[in-house]
Amino acid sequence: MKVEPRSDVSTALEVRGLSVELGKRPVLVDVALEVPERGWVCVIGPNGAGKTTLVHAIAGLVPRTGSVRLFGTPIDELGRRERARTVALVPQLPAIPESFTVEQYVLLGRTPHLGLLASEGRHDLDAVASALERLDLGWAASRRLETLSGGELRRAVIARAIAQEASLLLLDEPTTGLDIAQQLRVLELVEELRTTGGLTVVSTMHDLTLAGRFGQRFALLSEGRVVAEGTRSEVLLPHVIAEHYGARVGVIEDGTLGWAVVPLGGPQP
Repeated sequence: MKVEPRSDVSTALEVRGLSVELGKRPVLVDVALEVPERGWVCVIGPNGAGKTTLVHAIAGLVPRTGSVRLFGTPIDELGRRERARTVALVPQLPAIPESFTVEQYVLLGRTPHLGLLASEGRHDLDAVASALERLDLGWAASRRLETLSGGELRRAVIARAIAQEASLLLLDEPTTGLDIAQQLRVLELVEELRTTGGLTVVSTMHDLTLAGRFGQRFALLSEGRVVAEGTRSEVLLPHVIAEHYGARVGVIEDGTLGWAVVPLGGPQP
């Protein structure tokens, strides 16, 4: 069965000493990460820092060393179905099956909850319908995936993860291909599920302004290592961004305009 949060465990995800080599090249080195239950941790960093590899390692999709614990239970002790009931992943480059309708695809998110040879029940269909409506895709339920735009397809992938009803949601660049309105709609939905539904979130994000708006804590990856970790005011600082991204930025914090990271020019001299 699904690994449920325990009253004596306040940490949803604990990563210790996680390292990954791909093609004999170290991609992640001794990464530590702790995500509180119902928290939202944004993993940021320049291209090639290892962000995607980190979420894939947490999900068990790439070989790694080190430990990953979900709600106090080592992930290696969980079977595939049990893990899928606990962790939902929205990959940056999802595999899209041919000839599926949107509804059929999102229904795949319910697979971990079905018994052997069992068919979906009313709760499964309701979970799919709710996810589609919340991602503004109810109208597309009978459409084939290949007829969707890039942004619509991205929302279908997120809807599948939402329908999975896992306790931990891993988002790898969730706003890729979405316009600004849909970016906010998706992230606000995730925030609603976190605050009212008890969801725990780990996301990788390139857009530092969006990351700063929605994340509670931040882990900055650079060359496969966590080089900064903490709150927005501790990590998303101009000199930290300049050092690891090689770009000059300003940080705006205004009562009317809100909070934003603004590029100021070319690479850091």
